[in-house]
Amino acid sequence: MPVFDLSQTPLRDLNSALHGLASGANDVDFEVINPRGHHAVAVGVDSPINITVRGSVGYYCAGMNDGGTITVHGSAGPGVGENMMSGTVVIEGDASQYAGATGHGGLLVIKGNAASRCGISMKGIDIVVYGNIGHMSAFMGQSGHMVVLGDAGEALGDSLYEAKLFVRGSVKSLGADCIEKQMRPEHLQKLAELLEKAGVENVKPEEFKRYGSARKLYTFDIDNADAY
Repeated sequence: MPVFDLSQTPLRDLNSALHGLASGANDVDFEVINPRGHHAVAVGVDSPINITVRGSVGYYCAGMNDGGTITVHGSAGPGVGENMMSGTVVIEGDASQYAGATGHGGLLVIKGNAASRCGISMKGIDIVVYGNIGHMSAFMGQSGHMVVLGDAGEALGDSLYEAKLFVRGSVKSLGADCIEKQMRPEHLQKLAELLEKAGVENVKPEEFKRYGSARKLYTFDIDNADAY
């Protein structure tokens, strides 16, 4: 397994190696040690490889991920998993601002807390946070799911479109046009699926409340509901 020590190797060499894999390559497991808060670790991964980062990272780790499985054994700075298309990103510690921003797909798991604007403008990504999330999370969320096992800060789901939010703890306040909604069987089923994928144990979907858009801030044509 290739190991990159970022105390000795330039970050550019790591990302070039991750981007330069030939189709069918045997080396699909990578380890990164001594990240020391470097920014842009493992950005732009576009193949189904596994990357284990041993330590905390700076801005935009795993940004634009498309198919990779990236696990950070530490905490992540702003913008982790930003604009992710597919794959899985797991943060064993905490995540700073706008985790999962604008993500189109894939799964982002944060096993600690996430700061403000988690999931801002999410476009299909699924985000599971074991702890709490900060203010203005899921702002203008268009599609995808956000699952929060702890509490949510102020203005959750402000100006929300069709992203679905599930919170197990308290919500300090809801943003404009975000309301609590009925938890129907299909939502419980989806929530159970997401909890299992995120490795959450001993937590029942029935312990959560669902929040979504009141659909009053934008012109919503019910004929297009299936597009989300």
